Amino acid sequence: MPSLKEVKNRINSVNSTRKITSAMKMVASAKLHSAQKSIESMRPYESRLNRIMATFIGTIDGEVSSPYAVERNVERVALVVLTSNSSLCGAFNSNVVKELKSTIAHYEQQGIEVVNIFPIGKKGSEAVHKFRGEAADYSDMLDKPAYAPAAELAQQLMDMFAHKEIDKVDLIYYHFKSAGSQILTKEQFLPVNLDSTVSPEQEKENESSFLNDYIVEPSKEELIQKLIPKALYLKLYTALLDSLASEHAARVIAMQIATDNADDLLHDLTLQYNKTRQQAITAELLDIVGGSMQ
Repeated sequence: MPSLKEVKNRINSVNSTRKITSAMKMVASAKLHSAQKSIESMRPYESRLNRIMATFIGTIDGEVSSPYAVERNVERVALVVLTSNSSLCGAFNSNVVKELKSTIAHYEQQGIEVVNIFPIGKKGSEAVHKFRGEAADYSDMLDKPAYAPAAELAQQLMDMFAHKEIDKVDLIYYHFKSAGSQILTKEQFLPVNLDSTVSPEQEKENESSFLNDYIVEPSKEELIQKLIPKALYLKLYTALLDSLASEHAARVIAMQIATDNADDLLHDLTLQYNKTRQQAITAELLDIVGGSMQ
């Protein structure tokens, strides 16, 4: 049985750890509030932009062509994976890396080469470096999330696709549904599927809308050619905000669980300390009583 000093030292150690996890939870909660506000403000804009594109595509006679919507035989693939720059967020990073490895294995089984991996986040960059030997570093995009760096990376991917250096681009990230629910998502970034630019809910909204035929200058075709790149920029930026909000939500949950576990451990250690102290006092009393009777 551990001594009183050992139990007391353990209690002090757990108390110190609990203070850290509680403080980290409060910091993560503040960051989550800001990130949640950003992603919830961005989604209506993205939804309306996709709705406009869907309306134009539906009213244009003939097929709509774009260099970013060309379907061709997939031989080379690029992956964009979004993780975090720091740890202590539960299984957030490990699940993303696991999905990345699974996706690479799936493509290799089909004889498709994964030529480029673009990790956004230090944890993803470190994981890619371990199993591929080299990895780019886009972790600075998470320090101060902004539209311009995301648009630059999206344009780089679009140029590679247009020049036939790659045939497909996939995004792997966590979609923020709520503070208690984040969904690991893998979706196609390129080529653009012009037939599915809106969700079924948005399609229903389009059908009920009475102003879905716009007068456009110079032409709908030219506007579509400008809207598609903008929608791709926005898609990557929205995924970045989604991942950030999911990271902070995962960290809040992880730190809350750690704090609760520390409370339970403190309760058990306090009981153990009191029992050990009571046993020590009882033993001393017995020694005193036994000594006085001799």
